[in-house]
Amino acid sequence: MGQVPVEGPEDLFHFAPADAAGAARRARRAAEPGEKLLITGIAGGQGRLIAQRLGSYFRISGVDRSRWDGAPAGMSMHVVDLRKRKFEDVFRTERPDALVHLAFVRHFRSDARVRHEVNVLGTKRVLEYAIAYGVKRIVVLSSAYVYGALPDNPYYVDEEYPLNVSRTYPEVRDLAEVDSLATTFLWRHPEVTTAILRPVNTLGYYVHSAIGRYLRQRYVPTILGFNPMLQFIHEEDVAEAVALALQKGVHGVYNVAGPGAVPLKVAIHETGGTAIPLPEALIRPVLSRLFRLGLYHTPSGAMDFLKYPCTVDGGQFARDAGFSPLFTLEDTFASVRR
Repeated sequence: MGQVPVEGPEDLFHFAPADAAGAARRARRAAEPGEKLLITGIAGGQGRLIAQRLGSYFRISGVDRSRWDGAPAGMSMHVVDLRKRKFEDVFRTERPDALVHLAFVRHFRSDARVRHEVNVLGTKRVLEYAIAYGVKRIVVLSSAYVYGALPDNPYYVDEEYPLNVSRTYPEVRDLAEVDSLATTFLWRHPEVTTAILRPVNTLGYYVHSAIGRYLRQRYVPTILGFNPMLQFIHEEDVAEAVALALQKGVHGVYNVAGPGAVPLKVAIHETGGTAIPLPEALIRPVLSRLFRLGLYHTPSGAMDFLKYPCTVDGGQFARDAGFSPLFTLEDTFASVRR
């Protein structure tokens, strides 16, 4: 111990004295009004909410593969794929002070190769360009899914718990890789104020999450004999968490929890659905085949989240950033209720 690794220009594994790293932490400060903020993935539902939440505080530019028609006046919008060479031009042109990275493919309609390239290789490029062009603060929006849903999970998982999701849900291995990349970056570059946020199940009008699609079904399949506790957070509270991470200058890996946890079947009832318990031996092979045929939106590995809890302790972010959910569970469920 006594030394903190940082990535230097000549030696990837150069070590800086611990007092230098401590000085970097002490020099950390919150974002100031008028700083330039670049949001990757801005045209998605969560990106738009974050841009609207921070529009009066930052000078915002955005990058996405899709155009945002009706973007706020004065916002600089770049329609570029993270995998293309032109993406670096966005950093060269905008010279952002701060960065919010959420340009991820989270659905499974894309080819697995494309998903990996965008999520993992795209994140590598984002972080490389952030260093090359002097970005001072970064927020990476990960997910509490990276912990995985396993029978031996503690009741409340803290940020030190291993990322186990790929053990039973290999289709989302890339999201765990992204989280690990960002965490490694955080330790290697203590001079950049970096927050990795892992929000729980996100629901809302604009965010098209897997759990949202699941709960919007009229008849909702569950696993016979299982009724795990689940946590939910409103999409606007996620935008608030990103805003606080930037404005308070927090540095570290953080779980972001919502206003509480309820059993799965309560969530189904509160969103207007009817739970249909089915034997796992029947539903798993059926859903696996439907997914392979493109007739169902989620791989069968997601079923473990219908069996076992993945509930997180969000206390550290609440203390460091002063975060408290603005939306109740009732408000959150109403955002997807039929």
